[in-house]
Amino acid sequence: MSLVPVTFLHEFDTLNDRIRPLVMREFAANGAKYLVLTDTLIKQILGKVSLERQLMKEMAAEGLEFMDAHAPFGPYLDLNCPIPEARPEMLLRHKLTLQIIASMGVKTITIHTGNEVVYPEYPLEVQFEAIKRSLDELLPVAEVLGITICIENIWFKINTPERLLAIKECFPTDALGFCYDAGHANQMDKGRNFPDSNPFKAWRGDTPAWDNAILEKMLPHVVNCHLHDNNGVCDQHLNVGRGTVDWQHIVSLLKKAPRLQVVQSEVLMGEPCSISELCKTFNNLWK
Repeated sequence: MSLVPVTFLHEFDTLNDRIRPLVMREFAANGAKYLVLTDTLIKQILGKVSLERQLMKEMAAEGLEFMDAHAPFGPYLDLNCPIPEARPEMLLRHKLTLQIIASMGVKTITIHTGNEVVYPEYPLEVQFEAIKRSLDELLPVAEVLGITICIENIWFKINTPERLLAIKECFPTDALGFCYDAGHANQMDKGRNFPDSNPFKAWRGDTPAWDNAILEKMLPHVVNCHLHDNNGVCDQHLNVGRGTVDWQHIVSLLKKAPRLQVVQSEVLMGEPCSISELCKTFNNLWK
């Protein structure tokens, strides 16, 4: 497990060209080797092609590399988009994203399946089939580029571990894997204790499929993971140990994941949490 690299997410899109290299330097000074190519950075590259080389130059100057990526997400961008006239552009954006991350040396990318409540006029099964049609187009591109597309557990009906496993069964290729999100899983377990939790809201009157074994179900196909903490109610993206996630249990399982390539800190720095504290926490997490 010690050989699996740890990569850190930071919201670099909020920084200007002068401050961004200084933050990279701070990560490097605290022992970080890898950072996440975020969805917002990818959006910026799509709008300004020269930013790709600029970022690579800044990272190399500090001895850093981008290790994994997160695709742009949201309405009309997620794999479940069922609207016929919106799908061609959505797929084109993802194909361009795959090309961009390949040129930057990134090998794994998380792409959201989407959340069914965005399209209430379309039945759940119609959206589920849309996910599979999207992967039919994207996975051949990923295979050629040597990239693994990872779909993650969230807290909606369409992205339970059972749904993810049903998708994976349709695509045995190594170009498709899972991204285990510890914070999302915590809400689908501890959220049962809070009537105002995200799952209760997302399932809209139906009883959420509460589950305390999400990682166990996903484990054979977990390629990357998003690690962050919360109180079980909402998606706080706190540093490890500041919420109710059972980290001893999670880490012991991840050490057994046969396909795991990267461990990602998806802690948001505004909680607040210093770069020094964050790097120290994740270094200690795997000792």
